[in-house]
Amino acid sequence: MPRGKKILNAKSKVDSDKKYTLNEAINLALELKFTNFDESVDIALNLGVDPRQADQMIRSSVILPHGTGKKVVVLAFAQGEKEKEAKDAGADFVGGDDLIEKIKGGWLDFDKAVATPDMMKSVSKVARILGPRGMMPNPKTGTVTMDIASAINEIKAGKVDFRVEKAGIVHAIIGRVSFGAEKIAQNFMAVYDRIMKLKPASSKGLYVQGISISTSHGPGIRIDANTLK
Repeated sequence: MPRGKKILNAKSKVDSDKKYTLNEAINLALELKFTNFDESVDIALNLGVDPRQADQMIRSSVILPHGTGKKVVVLAFAQGEKEKEAKDAGADFVGGDDLIEKIKGGWLDFDKAVATPDMMKSVSKVARILGPRGMMPNPKTGTVTMDIASAINEIKAGKVDFRVEKAGIVHAIIGRVSFGAEKIAQNFMAVYDRIMKLKPASSKGLYVQGISISTSHGPGIRIDANTLK
């Protein structure tokens, strides 16, 4: 069956008028997988916030209980004693101006970057390259820190960063199809609980306005937030 027909077939099995329980949504998402590789499982939350307001910008991170299922390549901007700490902690690339020049030249063979505070003046030279890709070290996500070893260990263990987009939507990966429903549910709740704790005091009305889950190539399946309480 051609791929176009497969996705249409998968969509036909989702009731677009229904909001499913978390377990129902996860099981259905796994059941509808039609590719021959281990797809990621992703969630999207539509929040009742205005990201244009500084006090309503949701940005944070969480360590998934079961990780993301992906090997993460980590770059560390560090020097001196901290450079050795980063290497010992398992950073894949460690350096300073040498790495910044490589990035300026188009090199981006890593997934996440961490930095010590003293390196940020230099790292800011590539902020326009790393920022749009979600790779810029940031204190709010714990990736600018003197405890660089812990930051690297957390990323390697399955830490995911998230931030609300202009439309008020947060996207996050919560694992792989091969994890099975139970581990995906636990990862989901780790992200959901973290986002709930970040509700801004200035946010009025319904905070979580919509939640959906999908595999990377599958249809979105809506979740009833009332069943998560």
